[in-house]
Amino acid sequence: MTSTNQVQGIPMPIVKLNRIVLLAGITVAIILQKPLITTALFLIILPAVLWGQKASLVYLIGSKLFSKQNGTAASESPKLMRFNNSIAVILLGLAQIAFVLEAALAGWILSGIVAVAALVALCGFCFGCFLFYQFNLQRYKLFGK
Repeated sequence: MTSTNQVQGIPMPIVKLNRIVLLAGITVAIILQKPLITTALFLIILPAVLWGQKASLVYLIGSKLFSKQNGTAASESPKLMRFNNSIAVILLGLAQIAFVLEAALAGWILSGIVAVAALVALCGFCFGCFLFYQFNLQRYKLFGK
């Protein structure tokens, strides 16, 4: 991956890997009824939200795995990726609270929302991207920035 591509955005193979990790992890957690898997996902995604792509385990692994493809791949805005990961962290964080409070159904529903969003994004419609666009559109209408 060239430094120019890093400035432009996050290569789509890494974005796709992030979605696959969330979908697969949550699916396995639900099947095995193991909330600790969702805790691990929360802890994997949280540093990316707090400190950006350089703190993202998925980004670091994806950079190595897809080094050849990343140089020529389309990319996604780091702001958009961080926004999407923020939604996942919030929902997975709320799921962790639900699990601790012994409200397992609520925890699985919140985790399931993340998995469904990842699946839908893998199929071509990024709901987080839609929310990001709407958020910025409304912010511009209200504040002009």
